[in-house]
Amino acid sequence: MRIVCLDLEGVLVPEIWIEFAQRTGIPELRRTTRDEPDYDKLMRYRLAILQEHKLGLPDIQKVITAMGPLPGAREFLDQLREDYQVLILSDTYYEFAHPLMRQLGWPTLFCHSLEVAADGKVTNYCLRLPNQKRETVKHLKELNFKVVAAGDSYNDTAMLAEAHAGILFHPPENVIREFPQFPVTLNYPEMRAEIDRAFAKL
Repeated sequence: MRIVCLDLEGVLVPEIWIEFAQRTGIPELRRTTRDEPDYDKLMRYRLAILQEHKLGLPDIQKVITAMGPLPGAREFLDQLREDYQVLILSDTYYEFAHPLMRQLGWPTLFCHSLEVAADGKVTNYCLRLPNQKRETVKHLKELNFKVVAAGDSYNDTAMLAEAHAGILFHPPENVIREFPQFPVTLNYPEMRAEIDRAFAKL
């Protein structure tokens, strides 16, 4: 049994926080897991900025609704699902991801959730479980799946290391330097070829 675990942002869709930063003119919100490996620190930083600028979930959802998948992502995902089981493991939130999942054909997504006040203010975030990407891959292996994982950021590297094979997709240079053990792919045909190659070796 073979399963591919994919990150979402930066792999299938644009980085939501970067898009939001561009549209709101708040450059501090461009900071992502590509820059900050401590996820809790990053999210506390984001929530504080949202509060400072009096922005809530409706403001973020408005931006997300106008976004779409990366060019070619839907076709890549559809073709991949013809040959493998595919699971998207993301550190985004169900409240963010819904319109994007519709555009991707409703693939299975494991992610987190937000606590939102009646006025739309985002008050907290709730992790599905700590290190959920790595833990999911670990348990899939216990269920006798052969797992190949792909992602682009610091918060994907534990998942890549836990999988039978890990692949970086269009990662920043700092991640490439720090994790030279993972092959680097720069487009969907390259990633598909690397996934097929990895499974052929398992």
